[in-house]
Amino acid sequence: MKAIKGWLLGRTSYMQSLPGARHRTPSKKRVWIIAGVSLITMFVIGAYMFPHHRKAACYMLSSNGCKALTDWLPPSPREFSDDEIAARVVISEMLSSPRVIKKTSKIAFMFLTPGTLPFEKLWDLFFEGHEGTFSVYIHASKDTPVHTSRYFLNREIRSDEVVWGRISMIDAERRLLTNALRDPENQQFVLLSDSCVPLRSFEYMYNYMMYSNVSYVDCFDDPGPHGTGRHMDHMLPEIPKEDFRKGAQWFSMKRQHAVITVADSVYYSKFRDYCRPGVEKNKNCIADEHYLPTFFHMLDPGGIANWTVTYVDWSEKKWHPRTYMPNDVTHELLKNLTSIDAVSRVTSEGTGEVTWTPCMWNGIKRPCYLFGRKFHATTLHKLIDLFSNYTSMA
Repeated sequence: MKAIKGWLLGRTSYMQSLPGARHRTPSKKRVWIIAGVSLITMFVIGAYMFPHHRKAACYMLSSNGCKALTDWLPPSPREFSDDEIAARVVISEMLSSPRVIKKTSKIAFMFLTPGTLPFEKLWDLFFEGHEGTFSVYIHASKDTPVHTSRYFLNREIRSDEVVWGRISMIDAERRLLTNALRDPENQQFVLLSDSCVPLRSFEYMYNYMMYSNVSYVDCFDDPGPHGTGRHMDHMLPEIPKEDFRKGAQWFSMKRQHAVITVADSVYYSKFRDYCRPGVEKNKNCIADEHYLPTFFHMLDPGGIANWTVTYVDWSEKKWHPRTYMPNDVTHELLKNLTSIDAVSRVTSEGTGEVTWTPCMWNGIKRPCYLFGRKFHATTLHKLIDLFSNYTSMA
């Protein structure tokens, strides 16, 4: 150790004896560089913390004015309007209320249909023996339904015209939710179409939905022209483009989420007024594909599964999904649908990027789907023949 210290002392003395070894003072050029960088840093921080009030101030750093500076700076937190603050406070209170599941708790089956439901006989088999644990609501937008099941008699609500892709579709969904919420025993709310069929037994479906810790609302980020490309500037600032989401409309949600959906007016009004064709350039915003996914992504992203429990086949890559005909309906098909345990996403950007997400139920990987669509009305008898077999599959 002494030898090391001696070596260091000797080396220091030697270095000090070298010609030209001396303490250097910073040059004027370096001082000016440091001062200039410090001044610019202070200006940028000040511009971010205290937004400019006069555009002339921005030209101190850039001939492009404020835009060049604001494009470079990270976005500052947006100040909410009074209506937004009120809405978020109310929604937060609603979501914080405890969910109480009792023996009398029911699932509300809400059917969105133009008229008669072709699969009532199949649903009759599904519901039979489970009276008191479900309720039925029908929104028939065109014709008065003709019923073949006792569970559907006198279950129509006041209905109005529904146009695909327009806000009237959301209005019909909210109308169904409002009527179903009138029954305090309804704790889960499922939206179904006239072409939907059950893929599982009632017991399996009831436990899957009633004891899940999330709602099943489809939601994903599509950066392509049929995703965020449909965002309208008129929706700003309440609906930022980076929060705009897409998903199928067929949901299953818990009571708290049903309440905030019918109570919303701030974000709903943006979609009502601007999510339609002809508002901006050639954008074709489709309300039922974007309103609920965006709403829940903004206000309770951790409260939804980001996928739907209703299966549909988009493999044909058309505007509407594949319709299953009688020749398609086999035990093998139904077995395959009930064994799917991951959902695929296809963006509208370029050739379409495909991603897969596992279906997690309370942290456990489980099959994704409880219902299926679109099944043609002529498949009814084959589905009834196969019902007891395919719904008994665990």
